[in-house]
Amino acid sequence: MTTTVAEGRPTFRRRVRAGEAPAPGPGYASRLLPFLSVLAGTAAIGWHATRYGNWIIDDAGITFAYARSVAEGLGPVVQLGAVPVEGFSNPSWMLLLAAGRLLGLFDHGTLFGVPDYVLFPKGLALLCCAGILVLCYRAAAMVTRRPWLATLAIGAALASIPSFVIWCFSGLSNSLFALTVTGLAVLLFRAVLHHRLLFGRIAVGAGLLAALAALTRPEGLIYAGVYPLAALIGLRRYTIGPVLGRAALSTVAFLLPVGTYFCWRYLEFGRLVANPAVAKEQDMPVVEDLTRPGALVGYAGALAVLAVAVAIGMVLARRVWWRPALLALLVPLGLALLAFAVLRADWMAQFRFATPVWVLSALVGTLAVAEVLRGVGRHARVLGATGLAAVLLPSAVSFEAAASEFRDSPNISMCFVADRMGRGFNAYADMLELKQGSLLLPDLGGSAMTSRLHLVDMAGLVSARIADYMASGDRQGKRDYIFDEVKPTFIHSHAPWSAANGIPSDPRMERDYYQIFEYSYPGPPNGDWVRKDVVPDRQTLERLRRYANTTLTEVDRRSFAREWPRRECGDTLHPGQTQVNQH
Repeated sequence: MTTTVAEGRPTFRRRVRAGEAPAPGPGYASRLLPFLSVLAGTAAIGWHATRYGNWIIDDAGITFAYARSVAEGLGPVVQLGAVPVEGFSNPSWMLLLAAGRLLGLFDHGTLFGVPDYVLFPKGLALLCCAGILVLCYRAAAMVTRRPWLATLAIGAALASIPSFVIWCFSGLSNSLFALTVTGLAVLLFRAVLHHRLLFGRIAVGAGLLAALAALTRPEGLIYAGVYPLAALIGLRRYTIGPVLGRAALSTVAFLLPVGTYFCWRYLEFGRLVANPAVAKEQDMPVVEDLTRPGALVGYAGALAVLAVAVAIGMVLARRVWWRPALLALLVPLGLALLAFAVLRADWMAQFRFATPVWVLSALVGTLAVAEVLRGVGRHARVLGATGLAAVLLPSAVSFEAAASEFRDSPNISMCFVADRMGRGFNAYADMLELKQGSLLLPDLGGSAMTSRLHLVDMAGLVSARIADYMASGDRQGKRDYIFDEVKPTFIHSHAPWSAANGIPSDPRMERDYYQIFEYSYPGPPNGDWVRKDVVPDRQTLERLRRYANTTLTEVDRRSFAREWPRRECGDTLHPGQTQVNQH
C-alpha cells in the first residue's frame, strides 16, 4: 500500500481505490451534474432573494457612500467635506463596491433597467453564494458518492433560511464573509483528508483567508484561531514542533495584512477599532452571552438541530475514516457560534450576525447525514430519509412564516431614508435658499447618498466625537456638544433615539429651533426641526410645514405599506436631489 512520507498512512488515492471514498464516475453526466447542482442551488437562493425586491438596508448605504468617496479620490469620508472617520466596518466589501464604481458598474445609473446601486451589490452576493456552493461541492466530493446531490441539498437548505438570504442580499458584506469563512473551512477539510494540513501553503492560505474574514467583518478576527486549533486537534498524528511551527506561520500570514490595516487605521483615524464598534459600545463578553446561540436553535427548529447533532455524533462515534476532517470542519463552526454569542445584540431582525453559522451548519449537517444514510441498508435509508423530511417540515413552515413577515415589514430601507431624510431635507434647504447647512439625524445610509447638507450622525457611526460620548454614556456631554458647538441647521429625531439621547427634550431645542413636523409617537417629541436664525419669516416656516405635512407625511405613511419598502428610489442617488420617488 502506498503511504505518505509525513504520516505513514494510506494516501487519499489509495483510499478511493479501496472504496473508503467515492471516485468520480466517468462520462458526460458526471461532468454536468456538479455544474447543474451549483446552478440549481444558486438559482434557488436567488429566487428567494427576489421576494424582498429592491430592498437594501439603510446601513449598507453608509458603505456605499464611502465606496463613492474612495472611488472619487476623496479618501475615507462619508461625504465631500467630511472629516475622515472609519464609519464602515467592512473594508474589503467597501473596496469591492469602489472597484465596481470605477468600472462603471455601481453608483452610475441603471443596468438592464435596474438601478446599479441595487443590482451590483445583489449580483456580487449571488456570485458569492455560487462560490459557497462550489466550495461545498469540493468538500462533498471528498467523502460522498454523489457530491452533486449533497451540493443540491446544501443549496436547498440555504435557500430556505430567510436569515441567510435576507442578509446576503441586504447590500451588506454578509455574502462575502460567508464565502471567505466557507473557503477557510473547506481548505482545512480537504487538507486533512489529503494529509497536507502541515504543508506551508495550507498554513499560509488559512492565515490569509482568516485575514480576509477579519477585513470583511469585525468578528472575523476570531477565525485567526481556526488553523492553530485544527492543527492542535491533530496532535495525535503530528508532533508538537511542526504543529507549533505551522501555527506560527499561519498567524504571521494573518497578521501581515491585518496588522498593516490596523496600523493604517491608527495613523489615519487614531483608533485601534472601527468607529462603529465604539459607538455600539461593544463590551467584553460574559458567561451569560454563551446562551445566545440558543436563539438560533429556536429559529432553525429544535427537531432539525437535534437531528443534525445526532448525525454528527453518530459519525464521530463510528470513527469513520474522514472523522479527523469532520473535527477540523467543526472548528470554524464552533468559532462562528462563539462569535455570534459574544457580539452585542443587534437591533435588526433575522439574526444578521449568524450568516456563517448557517453555511457551515448546512455543510456539516449534510455530510454527516449522508454518511449515516450510507452506512445503513436500503430500507433503513428510505425510512431515515422520510423521518428526516418529517423532522425538517416544521422548520420549513417556520422559515416561510419568517420570510413572509420580513417581506411585509423589512428593516429600514436605504430608499426610505434617501427620500425622507436626504431629498426631504434638501427640499427644506432649497426653500430657505441655504447655500450650506447641516443636519443632525440617526439614519445615515440613504442620507449620505443624497444629502447636500453636512451630516452629523446622532448614532455616532460616522462621528468620532459622538461615538466617544456614547461609549462613555455621557448624554449631557453629547447634548452640550450638539447645541453649543455643532449647532446643526436641521435636526431629525425619532423613537427610540429621542428618549435615548434626550435631544428633543432639551430646553435649548425650544429656544433655538422651530419644529417643522411632529410625529404622534408617545413619549418625547419626535420629528423635524430647523434653527430659528435661518428662517427669514413666518410665511417661509409655514411653507416648510406644508411640505412636511403633505409630501413627507406621505413618505412616512407609505413606508409601512407592503410594497413600498421593497421599491427602488430612482435611477441614481446623488447629493442635492429633491424629487421624492413616488413609484
